[in-house]
Amino acid sequence: MVTGRQQHLNQALLRIPRRAENSARHTVSKTYVEAGSFAALLHSSDHQILYGRRGTGKTHALLHLSDLLAGMGDVAVYVDLRTIGSAGGIHADSAQTAAERGTQLLIDTLEEVHDGLLAVAMEREVSERSLRSDHQSGRTSPSDHQSGRNLPSDHQSGRSDQHYDPTALLRELDALAEAATTVKVVGEVERETTFAGEAETTQSAGVTLSASPGVRASASSKRSVSAQSRLLRTGVERHQVMFGPLSRAVRGIVRALAPARLWLLLDEWSSVPRDLQPFLADLLRRAVLPVGGLTVKIAAIERRSRFAAPTATGGYVGIEVGSDAASSVDLDEFLVFDNSAARAREFFARLFHNHTAVWLATMVRDPPSDVTGFVDEYFSRTAFTELVRAAEGVPRDAINIAALAAQHAHDKPITVADVRRAARDWYLRDKQTAIRGHEDARAALRALVDEVVGHRRARTFVVDQLAVERAGVVEDLHDARLLHLLRRGIADPNHPGALYDGFAIDYGCYVSLLLDDAKFHARGKGDWLNSPAGVPPEGFKFARAAIDLGALLG
Repeated sequence: MVTGRQQHLNQALLRIPRRAENSARHTVSKTYVEAGSFAALLHSSDHQILYGRRGTGKTHALLHLSDLLAGMGDVAVYVDLRTIGSAGGIHADSAQTAAERGTQLLIDTLEEVHDGLLAVAMEREVSERSLRSDHQSGRTSPSDHQSGRNLPSDHQSGRSDQHYDPTALLRELDALAEAATTVKVVGEVERETTFAGEAETTQSAGVTLSASPGVRASASSKRSVSAQSRLLRTGVERHQVMFGPLSRAVRGIVRALAPARLWLLLDEWSSVPRDLQPFLADLLRRAVLPVGGLTVKIAAIERRSRFAAPTATGGYVGIEVGSDAASSVDLDEFLVFDNSAARAREFFARLFHNHTAVWLATMVRDPPSDVTGFVDEYFSRTAFTELVRAAEGVPRDAINIAALAAQHAHDKPITVADVRRAARDWYLRDKQTAIRGHEDARAALRALVDEVVGHRRARTFVVDQLAVERAGVVEDLHDARLLHLLRRGIADPNHPGALYDGFAIDYGCYVSLLLDDAKFHARGKGDWLNSPAGVPPEGFKFARAAIDLGALLG
């Protein structure tokens, strides 16, 4: 092996972007890897909620879907909910009522959708003007259009032309803007009215003339009367969103885009304040989800999302998952090593191969042409299997651990020892610091590590689902990727009515014990922490895996 080549290979791992939005847009689809049946679910026209913890690839999946839809001739509007609203953070301002903050959230979201559709309409109009100009100047002919010459890049790439009218779309966008920006003045109304003009007054003298019996003499006078009319409103202007006009505007937009389908892709749902999420969900349920020819995909973190809230009348505000939104998909379940080791290895091998191929094409001769060659050239023995297990089903963690392992390996293939050191560094540098200000979570993690790793010499455990919901802290540790949910709804054969969830302590956490704690080095070679082949297979045996969370945490 040439030293310079291996060093370039490892450097390619260091250059992989950690977040999909930081990647060049033209490389998103090239580097995307489909995970099992997830691709088929994602491409369906059903409304869906895509669940997954941070780093599982939700953003990458939505951006990839957006590119695919553009190639099909449909219209996709991608909205990053982290970026909406004002810099002052009005959505999180506790000084305002939830109704006021929720209304502003709806308006900001609709404004973002409006801007996305406006860009689509303007791009379409510019494209049509260019084609008309070329045709009038004689630069194109019907045969040119048929053969695809001198057409925009979307035509050359095989994108179907849906022929929607940009003028009609712009007209419907005006209706959307009007429906989203209605203002209501709340306060007192004072009315003052003044008239202007002349009035004639007639007065009778009461004198009867003898020549004309019955005729009375009278005198008249005129005087001017003036006034003003003034209406004074004193109060506060408040925005309000009317779902009826808004729904009609959305239907008009879909009609204007026909036969193209409109896809609304909402990313980072969990970045919206939790108490406001049902307001945004209710807007979707009332004005968007019932519209035919439109599909909504929402990317969210399950344990940080609240799609519905009950009302005092027994109803609810928001979306009923499984009813209003047809289905939900959990990315965590697709990539967990213990659910399917072979599938997880294949996914991550393709992930690293696709990302490094962009850089290796200019760095080395004859870069690995397939995933098998990639793994053989980058990793020694079982190191890649160890890396996949260390990732715990999270692509972003896999990329970061691989980059740290490449630094340790430098100009040599990556070994198991490199992966373990990298996993420990990533755990201490990123994951553990995520709960630094959460004392309950830190105490719970310490207690679980002492019990599961220290006393039981294991890394997996099961907990009653009701105890998990009551404690809450386990959910926080799961969100921080310090605990990993391997299996839901495990039945206890001795108590069929109780359901348990199976968790695992993070790989980096217990590997840090292997590398840093001397008491684990003193154990025999058969101990699982010292196994050169990696960590042992996982299992859930109630006799030794069940944990009384209440007793453990006090």
